[in-house]
Amino acid sequence: MRAAYLAALAFTLAACTPNGIGTGSSGSSGGGVTITVDLNLTNYQNLTNTPYGQSLAIKPAVVNAAVGDTIDFLNSDGFAHTSTVLPAGTTNDETQFPGNSPINGLGTLNAKGTTLSGGWSSGAMQAGTSSQTVAVDKAGTYLYGCYFHYGAPMRGAIVAQ
Repeated sequence: MRAAYLAALAFTLAACTPNGIGTGSSGSSGGGVTITVDLNLTNYQNLTNTPYGQSLAIKPAVVNAAVGDTIDFLNSDGFAHTSTVLPAGTTNDETQFPGNSPINGLGTLNAKGTTLSGGWSSGAMQAGTSSQTVAVDKAGTYLYGCYFHYGAPMRGAIVAQ
């Protein structure tokens, strides 16, 4: 009985990731974990200083992921949010969040894209909904924000290795 309990505990701990809510296991190849990023302007009102600038309302503000992982964005808030990659060429080589929102409106309100390197937008996620799954397919730093609340500053980063 004790061995079964310890095995179940080990499996549960192996499934977690310090970057979000994890499921699955990463294995020795360093991939295969699903990371959930929570978007909630109501609950996460403390500014977080990141290497890319300030972040608010995204938990975790910076996700460290392995190629092969996947990311889901969850809107646990009471109103709409998006998770939209910042367009190439607007992020100062992916080192800083731009002060003004570079996210184009109409193209971000519908879900599109399923890979980090190909770009994505969750579309306007209504309260209590999740995005499409986004695959971590290529190493790099990917900055993103909420179309509606970029100035809040509702912004985050994914560092894929």
